[in-house]
Amino acid sequence: MASNIGWFGLGSMGLHMALNLQKHLQGNSLPPLHYSNRSMSKGQPLQDAGAIPESDFESLVQASDIIFTMISDDAVLDSLITRALTTNSLAGKTFIDTSTIHPDTAAATATRLAEKGATFIAAPVFGASTVAEAGKLIFAVAGPAAAIQRVEPLIQDVMGRRIIRLGEDVRRSSSLKICGNILVISFMEVISEAHIIAEKTGLGPALLEEFIGDMFGPVLQGYSARITSGSYAPSPEKGPGFAAALACKDMRHALAIAGANGASLPTVDVALGRLTAAREYAGECLDSAAVHGTARREAGLGFWNEACTWRN
Repeated sequence: MASNIGWFGLGSMGLHMALNLQKHLQGNSLPPLHYSNRSMSKGQPLQDAGAIPESDFESLVQASDIIFTMISDDAVLDSLITRALTTNSLAGKTFIDTSTIHPDTAAATATRLAEKGATFIAAPVFGASTVAEAGKLIFAVAGPAAAIQRVEPLIQDVMGRRIIRLGEDVRRSSSLKICGNILVISFMEVISEAHIIAEKTGLGPALLEEFIGDMFGPVLQGYSARITSGSYAPSPEKGPGFAAALACKDMRHALAIAGANGASLPTVDVALGRLTAAREYAGECLDSAAVHGTARREAGLGFWNEACTWRN
């Protein structure tokens, strides 16, 4: 008998991922997706696509055999698992978290669920909301092998273009995700610094961005474009691709892991300081690239560049 699939978390990433999953289920004549969210109105596109709303997480867990989550931080996941543990038997259920959480949180979650006969898979994803919409995310997956084999058909070529298999220790996928975000945030920080020098010396952003593309390829050129297009400070209607608040959370995780292992991350430390200052100055509707706004202010320029069409 086909499994019932559940989804909780309908932010800019989660909604696109859940819609792709519902389309897959419908296209293969499988039971429709059950979903829930703190703000249920965000699920209207899912309901329109044939998914079934559940009033709360407890109801979602009871209705589902496999439960995906895409949430903002460790505290939210911990709260959801606590709520799940109050429901009827969890034996045989599989929980897959696709968020960025600390490795210790992943391990603790796996232990708590295993005590009730349930399975936990840590499956953080790489890619922005546009990549999620296209179903081209990269999943870093760790957990019991049999459970992963069971859920792979719901991921590969449905929500993601690749699955990186990292064994049974759920800490490993969380660690890889945080390492990946160290790279993303550090790239953004140093590209921002280069743009400051280009602007102050008169080279200009267009020339530098063209050079970045020629020298380092489209990925880093895309990071540059988040600065030059003004996307680091988007309008509330558009919203950020990688929210500043989430980036700060990820950087704190990275710095904590580095400290616990006798290492340092000076670039991440600078980026966290600049992004924190950006949030204090310009509010929460900011992308992780808003390190650039603070760097501009430090250099005697305005927080918003000429491409920013909305200013708080």
